[in-house]
Amino acid sequence: MDMSVIKVENLTFSYDTSYDKIFDNVSFQIDTNWKLGFVGRNGRGKTTFLNLLLGKYEYQGRILSSVKFDYFPYEVKDKNLRMEEVLKEVCPAAEAWEFMRELSYLSMDEDVLEKPFCLLSQGEQTKALLAALFLNEGHFLLIDEPTNHLDMGARELVSAYLKRKRGFILVSHDRAFLDGCTDHILSLNKTGIEVQSGNFSSWLENFENRQRFEEAENARLQRDIRRLEKAAERASGWSEKTEASKYGNGPVDRGYVGHKAAKMMKRSKIIETRTKRAAEEKAKLLKNRESAENLKLLPLEYTHDTLASFSEVVVYYDRKPVCCPVSFRIQKGDRIVFDGKNGSGKSSLLKLLAGEEKTYTGTVNREKNLRISYVPQDTSWLRGNLRDFAEENQIEESLFKALLRKLDFDRMQFDKDMSEFSSGQKKKVLLAKSLCEQAHLYVWDEPLNFVDLYSRIQIEALIKEYKPTMVLVEHDKAFREEIGTKHIIIKRRQNEYRRKMQVSE
Repeated sequence: MDMSVIKVENLTFSYDTSYDKIFDNVSFQIDTNWKLGFVGRNGRGKTTFLNLLLGKYEYQGRILSSVKFDYFPYEVKDKNLRMEEVLKEVCPAAEAWEFMRELSYLSMDEDVLEKPFCLLSQGEQTKALLAALFLNEGHFLLIDEPTNHLDMGARELVSAYLKRKRGFILVSHDRAFLDGCTDHILSLNKTGIEVQSGNFSSWLENFENRQRFEEAENARLQRDIRRLEKAAERASGWSEKTEASKYGNGPVDRGYVGHKAAKMMKRSKIIETRTKRAAEEKAKLLKNRESAENLKLLPLEYTHDTLASFSEVVVYYDRKPVCCPVSFRIQKGDRIVFDGKNGSGKSSLLKLLAGEEKTYTGTVNREKNLRISYVPQDTSWLRGNLRDFAEENQIEESLFKALLRKLDFDRMQFDKDMSEFSSGQKKKVLLAKSLCEQAHLYVWDEPLNFVDLYSRIQIEALIKEYKPTMVLVEHDKAFREEIGTKHIIIKRRQNEYRRKMQVSE
């Protein structure tokens, strides 16, 4: 792709005039050769901006570009087609050998081209569609959260693949993934959009350094304003007393006293002007500060050290085993992370642990009166308002909404139907529900899908402080390394002899 520029000039947009503007007079430009990471809080407008680039909404201002935009996830209309036919639909100009070359970079065998698209895992579909989209010569790719169907190994592969490419915007909340493949960061802040050279870690370091500097400046200006206000009050008082002394005190040089009073009043005005200037300077600070208040959790203490155990458990779908036999024990204080490729049965094992009906062999033992709080992977079923949701799930509405506020929910969201929430906001609803529930064991299935970076850091801090007993599936490398105490490898059931599980602590 030849170097060209995408210019955004005075962009203003809102979905509804009754709500605040999502973008208000925003201007910036980006080069089409950049590997651009796009970060920001949930619900702030990242996907909206991509849709504006695609021309899906009317807006005020101008977006100028000489390139054509492609969007991922790409919608496949007929999923029964062979993979090669689907990829030809995505990129008609590409040859079969070009598809095979791109797939080899992603460690995919060429025989996937002959398989029906619908029979491939979501991770394989993600990798193949990305590869085909990058074959569209001269296009600029808008990649919206590609990691949600990728296990950790696949994330590393795709990150390395994107590093080889150029000319894309990547929306992601996975810190390690962003660091592996971006050279610029587009950050959607409270007051607009900023562009900065470097990967996510360098952007975050600069952002936090700027916030610390502004906090120090804010504190200094607050002290100055208080001091100046007191000085102005004293000078004004002196002026009034001096002026009053011209009368009722016998013979005095009233001209001299009046001159002195005027001088005091002038000094008071100068101090007042300096105070106003300091207040204006202070008002410019901390407009983009991201609050990440501490969350709270009150896990229940179980009476025994062991809460549950699996012995040689195999889960079945359509009478077919999906995983090799799994054996493990959950003890108080464990934070067990399931590892394994997509389709290995990790979610099914979590559902089984949480008490859902599943076909399985082996032994599952949950101790008596064990209270479990479960966060499912899917959020598409959420409908209705937050008040009814809290009542249905027997959680305290005020606490539930307070937790959502701490997770950066705007109060205006409280009146909306949950079906209108962004994917990240829906996930936060389920996380806040779980945090309201007092439980002995927390079972979370990919809790960070679509959840923004600041909320991930909040949740990390929460788990490290309160140390709940947990079993979870999560592919965010940084998060896993921070909170996991044990990792259990779940293998897909492929051959009868591959039965032994590897457990590492």
